[in-house]
Amino acid sequence: MAEERRTRSTRTRSSQGREEAPVRRSRRRSRGSTAGFVALYIVAVIGVSILLACIGWIAANDVLALNKAEKEVTVTITKEDSFGDVASMLKKEGLIEYKLLFHLFATITGGKDKISPGTYTLNTDMDYRALISGMSMNSSTKAVVTVTIPEGYTIQQIFQLLEDKGVSTVEELTKVAAEHDYAFSFLQDIPLGDANRLEGFLYPDTYEFNTPHSALYAINKMLVNFDAKYTEDMRQQVADSGYTIREILTIASLIERETDGSDRKTIASVIYNRLNNPNAGTMGYLQIDATLAYINGGKVPTEADKQIDSPYNTYMYKGLPPAPIANPGLESIKAALNPEKTGYFYYALGDDNKHHFFKTYDELRNFTASQQLYQ
Repeated sequence: MAEERRTRSTRTRSSQGREEAPVRRSRRRSRGSTAGFVALYIVAVIGVSILLACIGWIAANDVLALNKAEKEVTVTITKEDSFGDVASMLKKEGLIEYKLLFHLFATITGGKDKISPGTYTLNTDMDYRALISGMSMNSSTKAVVTVTIPEGYTIQQIFQLLEDKGVSTVEELTKVAAEHDYAFSFLQDIPLGDANRLEGFLYPDTYEFNTPHSALYAINKMLVNFDAKYTEDMRQQVADSGYTIREILTIASLIERETDGSDRKTIASVIYNRLNNPNAGTMGYLQIDATLAYINGGKVPTEADKQIDSPYNTYMYKGLPPAPIANPGLESIKAALNPEKTGYFYYALGDDNKHHFFKTYDELRNFTASQQLYQ
């Protein structure tokens, strides 16, 4: 009977008298399980959302350059640097935090193809887009370098200096110098094809260049400077001299390579005396050691160098060399246009580190015999 009661107590009757199993208790259990699952799901979603929001905020800080300490740096990108190298450089300098994120951003926006070799000034206020733009070819953030070209430098020395300063490469400068037809009257009669055609015309001075700088415009900047220094009075002097401007610059380059002192005009007089008196003792040979240094690669001339068969060898060939051997400064150009009037045909550097001038070869020989420099 007790068992029957227990059985009855757990059952109900329908309105038709059928017994039905109670559902109220099991319904409570199902609702509780579902509610728990929903609660856990909501918590998980909220947690993931918070995590993603934190990650997004951190990423946004880097992408948008937020909350970064102020800092300005100069970076140099070479042709050999990969995009990964650039990203590593930016991270090392503190401009970005996440290389992978920067790589992803640059890939999506096409920025990887915009980065160009050069030296740039960047800062932590620049977001990803600004950094990429700041390292492009036409960027206004290109670093400016000051380059002083010494008087008497050859075109090869100038190009190497510009490459060392990050302005351009020797290869690009040489190519443009040889092939580009610059619109200057003093170059019109000089054929294209050889970079040395500009020797003598690249005016020695202090210049400011972007890094990198167009090779064409870098050379043009020096030619424009020469054109400005080459005044109307000087042009008239050249016209009256009977020499071309290239020949005057050739004489000026010989002077420049022979002295940096106040005796430029006296040395100019020796050069003109030899040129204008081909029947004198020197027989029209200039015999200037600086031309030997030009053809032997800049080394101290030796007796053997006098046998080098080159039109620049003024011991072997009479008259002026075919072109300037350096790029002279204004004082040497003026000396070439305004030589002293002397009877000197010879000069030599003495033990006192000064040039001494002579009218005859015997005077020169007696002087050199008395100098330790020649013993």
